[in-house]
Amino acid sequence: MSASAADLDRSEVRVRRAAPRQTLRATALVAAALLPAGPVAGCSAPPVTTPVASSDPPTSAAPTATPGSTPPAGPASLTPTLEGQIRSLVAGMSLPDKVGQLFVALVYGDSATTTDPAYTRPNLARYGVRNGAELVDRYRLGGVIYFDWAGNLAGPRQVAALSAGLQRQAMAHQPAVPLLISTDQEGGTVNRLAGVVAASPGNMAVGATFDDAAARRTAAVTGQQLRALGINVDNAPVADVNTNPANTADGTRAFGDRAVVVGRLAAAAVQGLQGAGVAATVKHFPGLGSTVVNTDAGTAVTRLSRAQLAATDLVPFRAAVAAGTDLVMTAHVMAPALDPTGTPASLSAPVVTGLLRHDLGYRGVVVTDALDAGALTGVPPAQRALRAILAGNDQVLMPPDLAGAQRAVTDAVRRGTITEARLDESVTRILRLKARLGLFDRAEPAVDAAAARVNTLAQRRLMADVARRAVTLVRANGRVLPLVSRPGLRVLVTGWGDGPTRALAARVAGRGMAARRVLTGWAPGAREVAAAVAAAGQADLVLLTTSDAWRDAGQRRLVTALLATGRPLVVATLGGPYDLAYLGTAPAALAAYGSLPDSVTAVADVLFGARPQGRLPVTVPVAGRPGSPLYRYGTGLRY
Repeated sequence: MSASAADLDRSEVRVRRAAPRQTLRATALVAAALLPAGPVAGCSAPPVTTPVASSDPPTSAAPTATPGSTPPAGPASLTPTLEGQIRSLVAGMSLPDKVGQLFVALVYGDSATTTDPAYTRPNLARYGVRNGAELVDRYRLGGVIYFDWAGNLAGPRQVAALSAGLQRQAMAHQPAVPLLISTDQEGGTVNRLAGVVAASPGNMAVGATFDDAAARRTAAVTGQQLRALGINVDNAPVADVNTNPANTADGTRAFGDRAVVVGRLAAAAVQGLQGAGVAATVKHFPGLGSTVVNTDAGTAVTRLSRAQLAATDLVPFRAAVAAGTDLVMTAHVMAPALDPTGTPASLSAPVVTGLLRHDLGYRGVVVTDALDAGALTGVPPAQRALRAILAGNDQVLMPPDLAGAQRAVTDAVRRGTITEARLDESVTRILRLKARLGLFDRAEPAVDAAAARVNTLAQRRLMADVARRAVTLVRANGRVLPLVSRPGLRVLVTGWGDGPTRALAARVAGRGMAARRVLTGWAPGAREVAAAVAAAGQADLVLLTTSDAWRDAGQRRLVTALLATGRPLVVATLGGPYDLAYLGTAPAALAAYGSLPDSVTAVADVLFGARPQGRLPVTVPVAGRPGSPLYRYGTGLRY
């Protein structure tokens, strides 16, 4: 264990020990102790000295569950006294208060009381209110979700102050019920807090380490930082099994393509987040890994049979339930084997109530994926929330018509379509979660301390260490790698990514070589390809970066054109490793699973002689032949 990892483990212990005991006064719950995560015994897979094509790497002792097993009920239970107090609180809530708890909405603005027209205008257009304080007050929300593009996530103190302001407004109501404040801080490609916190290199990078402890520690560091900012729910980890290389929803957001290993890592991530006092949200139930279309943009369908789903997609969710995940997020995927009516899973009672609640035995909070997704365009906006609640969800995320959705649910309760008992079940589960998180005692973060608690040296070192361990060398022919620094050697750095190509060119120049950079972008046209080829003609070696070239013909044409120059070509894939199938005769190739600065630095380290340690957490098929492996699961070369 590195010194930085030890520091972070001690930090986790401090978080747990600082949690107060639980009591309840009148209608307000107070201080739920942060529940410690169960033990996770994680160790790196033994180093390999030759190309590896193993079936499954050594497992560790993190909780797992097998299809057909009976998992625990989900999150740990509260004391009988607290359960009674929660029931009393629910009994004293009005219908609008209860219905409000079912909704999680986005809000524009960098403060709870913003008057900036850049934020008040979209808030007025969407909700009829100017800012977050008015939104919480009018709609009695159960939760709020933050986005960088909504102006919520500019800096540590700003985020913490926004959280504090929203919580003050929520706690000003009678009864006083704090907010669940969430964001999608997955790391890697979904990094909402870029530049604010030390970010994980992403799930597939973690998967390439085959180390449960890496999953737990990166999640714990993420959780520590979110909690310092007043964010108490992370919409992570992704628990999908990326069995389809053409999947545009997951890719590097998934840990890998082996169900048991994905389940082990997802369970460790749940324990890391929740051990740091932040609720984990495993997603996207019942699984998007076999699909092609991202549900944000359109209709996604999984064609797996019920038996296939049980053997693959459902395995990580069972493991996450066994690990005590606080939330499960339902996806808008259609699964005909589970519901032949063509209803999206998020709106399907057979999936949410039948499969998740009854078959998997899950009794925690269930939240939908965003209800403004393209996959739901066939459902009237005001009806989406109602159908989701009828299906068995507890909370609905980002309804496009919040006022209409609340009216539809309220009317359904008054008509008896949703019974009072059913409504109270969801509200009770939501309040239990808020109690476990200690929000009734202290919902507001320490604003002045926020900046000192995020993006610390120890946190950055741990994330960088995982990024280094993830880099996977899959091809090293012709003694091209590792690069040897030779003054005057002309190196062209070209391909995708302004930041990555700049960083790599600077690293090459720092070694005393003559570096030239030609940025071609994600979808290079004839002009960009010609510029790169011309520059390659003046170089002794070409370093190319790609990002999901498997779905961009321009990048693939660039590879072919650069190979035709006859210059030695080294390729670093900074997106999904499936690009490795499109590199022709390039003598050297490695995968980093992401393009965050830590991953790019790790690539440079390996290029110049650092020992590559990662292994492929997926099988890379031959281009155009999904059933023919080119690089098998577990492959990884060493210097």
